[in-house]
Amino acid sequence: MTCTAALALVAISPDVGGQQKAPAARAKSSGPTATAKPPAAASYAQRFAGLCAACHGANGRTGEPLTPVLAGQPSLYAITQLFLFREGRRSNEAMTAVAKTLTDDDLRGFSDFIGTLPPVPAPPPAAPPDAVRMAKGRALAEQHKCVFCHGADLAGGQQVPRIGSQHEDYLRASLHGFQSGSRPGYTQAMTAALSQIPEADLDILAYYVARFPPAGK
Repeated sequence: MTCTAALALVAISPDVGGQQKAPAARAKSSGPTATAKPPAAASYAQRFAGLCAACHGANGRTGEPLTPVLAGQPSLYAITQLFLFREGRRSNEAMTAVAKTLTDDDLRGFSDFIGTLPPVPAPPPAAPPDAVRMAKGRALAEQHKCVFCHGADLAGGQQVPRIGSQHEDYLRASLHGFQSGSRPGYTQAMTAALSQIPEADLDILAYYVARFPPAGK
């Protein structure tokens, strides 16, 4: 299934959150069975498979270099990004087309499901990582406090994404986007942290983080 075909599915997906927006009078007349229920995990697992997996992979990891790995991402981070796409604060044609149709319950349902996806390691590299670039990348991550927010294992948590083993191209584009301001965040933390880093060092950081953890660690 292509990403374009997957986008079309959102138009016919059931409005799971609709029950929670019913008027109080209607709920009263309908009796106890009209009580609103939280999003069902099973239904969002199915909707993820039909809507999201075509681009992001069934297990949350895709081989597309500019499509982010969702496997292992915290649910709070996921819902924040879905919200930013829905409100037009992040710009991506495919994601905006999906997110603008989602209810608040959908945001919670999809993000809660994403939060259950276990981390999926990157496939073995075609060639061993460059030891010099890896050492410099590690030093840059420590110098610029990447490990302070993302953790020593780069696994993130809460509203901080897992970045270890993320696609290098996606990391590079994100880092340059944060530095230039073309990619907004929910805070100014990333823009401030990257503002004084030379562009060449951003590429080294992306190289290092994409290959984290180093072989043998």
